[in-house]
Amino acid sequence: MPTSTSPAFDAVTIAVYVLVLLIPGLATGLAVGLRGWVLAAMAPLFTYAIGGLAGPWYAAIGVPFNVGTFLVATVLFTGVAFGLRWLTVRRYRAKHDGARPVVEALWARHGHLAVLACLLLATAVGLYTVFHGLGKLNSIAQGFDAVYHANGIRYITDTGDGSLFGTGQTNWYGDAAGVFYPNAYHLIGAIAYQLTDASIPSILNSNTVLLPGLLALSLVAVVREFRGRAVLAGAAALVAVAPATALYESMDRGPLLPFLLGLAFTPLGAVALHRYLTRPAADTGFVFVVAAVGLLTVHSSTLFAGILFALPMLIQRWLNAATPKRRTIGRDLLALLPMAVASVLVAWLQLFGALGLASGNVPYWGWPPEGKASTALGSLLLFQHFEANPQVWLAAALFLGLVFFARLNGLRWIGGTALVVGIFYIAVSSATDSELVKALSRPWWDDPFRFISMAAVPLCLIAAHGLAETQSWLRDRIEALPKLPPRVKGAPWLAAGLAAVVLVGFAGVSKGLYTRSNTALVAPGYTRPDKHDMPVSADEAQAMLELGKRAKPGEWAMNDRFDGTVWTYAISGVRTVAGHFDEAVPPSDALLLGDHFREYDTNPKVRDAVRRLNVRWVIVGRGGYPAHHPRQEGLIGLDTLPFLELVYRNADASVYRLKPEPGQP
Repeated sequence: MPTSTSPAFDAVTIAVYVLVLLIPGLATGLAVGLRGWVLAAMAPLFTYAIGGLAGPWYAAIGVPFNVGTFLVATVLFTGVAFGLRWLTVRRYRAKHDGARPVVEALWARHGHLAVLACLLLATAVGLYTVFHGLGKLNSIAQGFDAVYHANGIRYITDTGDGSLFGTGQTNWYGDAAGVFYPNAYHLIGAIAYQLTDASIPSILNSNTVLLPGLLALSLVAVVREFRGRAVLAGAAALVAVAPATALYESMDRGPLLPFLLGLAFTPLGAVALHRYLTRPAADTGFVFVVAAVGLLTVHSSTLFAGILFALPMLIQRWLNAATPKRRTIGRDLLALLPMAVASVLVAWLQLFGALGLASGNVPYWGWPPEGKASTALGSLLLFQHFEANPQVWLAAALFLGLVFFARLNGLRWIGGTALVVGIFYIAVSSATDSELVKALSRPWWDDPFRFISMAAVPLCLIAAHGLAETQSWLRDRIEALPKLPPRVKGAPWLAAGLAAVVLVGFAGVSKGLYTRSNTALVAPGYTRPDKHDMPVSADEAQAMLELGKRAKPGEWAMNDRFDGTVWTYAISGVRTVAGHFDEAVPPSDALLLGDHFREYDTNPKVRDAVRRLNVRWVIVGRGGYPAHHPRQEGLIGLDTLPFLELVYRNADASVYRLKPEPGQP
């Protein structure tokens, strides 16, 4: 692996990442008046919003993005938040004879402590599950997508370029069309990388192990905001880290890191929207705008997912309105108008970049259908996509949640969310290349894996409701016993004890919230039984480090696009001609060298391309993506070429030095 690690070093790396996620967002959230569970859940999203907005705007005015400038942006956001909160409180007190806003208590102290215990347990289970799937914190993701994110973090760190087209420069440079990608994930990752001695893979994985806990925290905030019981919040935290289809499946495939991060934050869009519409004001408007923009900066599809998630909440709000529905709808839409304008103003770089990507020359083919609609429905209800076994106990909890669905009260809208996203998944999974379905699902690349992950989130909340109502049903049956002592009826310890029995029982029958099976699901994304037959093996990574010791700053390496050496920049800091397995719309120099590099001593065009890129080295490996792809034509038979000198070789990779031309140093 790229660097040696120890449990203590890994713990420090994860702790630093946690602090990077929390501190900027906590400062801004406190300043704008957030408290409690909503503050805790919103803090990481606020941090990504700060970084995701600051990086591109800094690039637009020529300021590098680094730890110092990120702190400046945090201070700016915190100052604006404080000013808006002060203005809101001042207006409220002037209107109400000096009184301050009163927040009604919902949960007793022991309820908060119980929810906290459930959240900590869920976070620990999720961290353990993912970490053991990784094997080591510095394990290299073996899928297609992760190399883009790894090289992007290195690029931002090296250059300070926080622009929305910057991370794409690692593969689409020169005359290649610029590739837009929302980069909050990479910007915050770059800050964490600069504050630690960890490798880039460790930085990626430090975020990944936190994803189950972040999703659990988001669902707790949803339950709290919509006045659900504490036992429902605790159950939601535990259930969130159990489904294979929510997070773990896509850790093996891709992994889809920014998408999964956005998925963990998606429920918070409904929280911010509800708070704003309940009390439209400058401070709640700020929270709503920052949350919405934060979702957008993490990944474009996340904002669309947030809209799908929250739309049923709006419909329930309008249907339950005490005032005439038309008046409520008009008032809400009018209140949202200035927030929409503000969001466009601060995030127009992201919005126009996303529109440009949709209309650009990056190919969009969608994914082939998976099977029948009935099969897709079964996958949803059994939390089983391509896994060997259904998660039966989760399905049973979901069944109970549907039985007691009417008792969800203010959270009944979550059923609409599950229905909307579930129908999307069924359509994408079973439609036979329907152009309409492909067009509607374009923000998610028509990908069934992403839709089933999104659908799992509201289904988790319904399953948690099933567990919470089981506790309520047991409590009611016990309290109805004729010989029950009066002191037991309504006793807090009875409800708490039954909640513990139900939740611990669920954790037990599900074998620790499906920890072992979910770990086995994550593992293939990071390791293989044959340590050499991997897209990116440890020996390939070692060769990258050896290259890094030899190459001088600014020198590039020629490499094969289809082997693990596309990770070279992230691992060693040496730029390569190919920075991604993706061969769509490549730079002309990369295309030329990939086909003709071995003609260096006879082809002037090849020599010109080598000079333009300052290629001084060659690194080739084995494996790659797709598996066992043939070597690119320009890199066949390197050992026989007179202009290359072999300087390092191991079982999986070779490093060559390009001999200088006559008359050159």
